[in-house]
Amino acid sequence: MLLTPRQAEIVALAKEQGRVLVDELATRFSVTPQTIRKDLNDLCDGRALTRIHGGAIFPSGNENVKYEARRSIAASEKQAIGRAAAALIPDNSSLFINIGTTTEAVGEALTDHRELMVITNNINVANRLRVFPSIEVVIAGGVVRGSDGGIVGEAAVDFIRQFKVDFAVIGVSAIDGDGALLDFDFREVKVAQAIMANARHVILVSDSSKFERTAPVRIGHLSQVHTFITDRCPLDAIRTICVENGVNLIETAP
Repeated sequence: MLLTPRQAEIVALAKEQGRVLVDELATRFSVTPQTIRKDLNDLCDGRALTRIHGGAIFPSGNENVKYEARRSIAASEKQAIGRAAAALIPDNSSLFINIGTTTEAVGEALTDHRELMVITNNINVANRLRVFPSIEVVIAGGVVRGSDGGIVGEAAVDFIRQFKVDFAVIGVSAIDGDGALLDFDFREVKVAQAIMANARHVILVSDSSKFERTAPVRIGHLSQVHTFITDRCPLDAIRTICVENGVNLIETAP
């Protein structure tokens, strides 16, 4: 599609930041929100962007959004999800935390817990929690992915399989309407599957933008988790899957 200069800049911003919001764009370009909504609708119709509530995201296709951009997407929603997940995890527990910006928000919310054993393949989580004497951090070995500090590969899978923990906190790149949990890197998926198989209670944390995305590699199915925490669940089919499979759905948005 042929873009106006403003639309081209909007696409560039979305690519850089991962997400653009109507109100912020209206202020940036000194136009009305209605004008921005029309721009976003045109861009989404042309598949340059994907619409979300209040704005749009750069479409992922089979390519993951850069780590720093992912951190900025739904940041406040991720913080609320992190607090809700941390509230389910008591002191004196053992848990896995896997790769992802939402799982990192859970790690941030765990810093006031005591006597935790945290096993992770996420360097960012390990580095954040290592300074707290009441939290023992165990980090997996394997290939360190330069883009986000995730540790992946068969060595990480073998390491995870040594443990049987109380909780697993997992994130995903996309959730399909049929309940499939999806990601981009098959090496990361293998680790996530091992984490799910070796925890007594699996907590899936994911903001609602993941319903707007797709990814090519299947981790598993929503029915395999015990608790699903999101800011909001826009799909009735997902709610039905939770009810039919006894999955505790927690929505953090007021």
